Amino acid sequence: MAQGAWAVPDVPGFAAGIARVGELAARGGGELVVLRASGRSERDAAWLEASFTELRQQEWAEFIADCGKFDAEIDKELALQKLTMAELEEEEHSMDRLRRWHRELAARDVFGAPGASDALLQLKHCEQRLAEYTDQVFTALHQF
Repeated sequence: MAQGAWAVPDVPGFAAGIARVGELAARGGGELVVLRASGRSERDAAWLEASFTELRQQEWAEFIADCGKFDAEIDKELALQKLTMAELEEEEHSMDRLRRWHRELAARDVFGAPGASDALLQLKHCEQRLAEYTDQVFTALHQF
């Protein structure tokens, strides 16, 4: 019947993505058929929600692990006293990537996976670490 199938919750957060998929399919000579489906029982609907939430939870865990890597990278740069504009720009790029990733995950996490709150705390921690690192870089650069 088709090359692929997706199942997403019927919530406004996915409307733009579905429209975009339709545009891409049409551009490639394909077509998109959107069906509204529901579980035959409350158990089916609960299973779909739980499955979707579990996938988001896995993504949040990966995000939190990357926040830990960011934190460790700041520790490494401070230990090496690598207080340069080039390193600061690299860390700012990493922080931008974490912020984008967090926004994207939050948009998909329509049922509120448990890891979302921890992820937000970790993101804020990373932002604080970057601010501290930035202060140290500018202090080091102005000593000369």
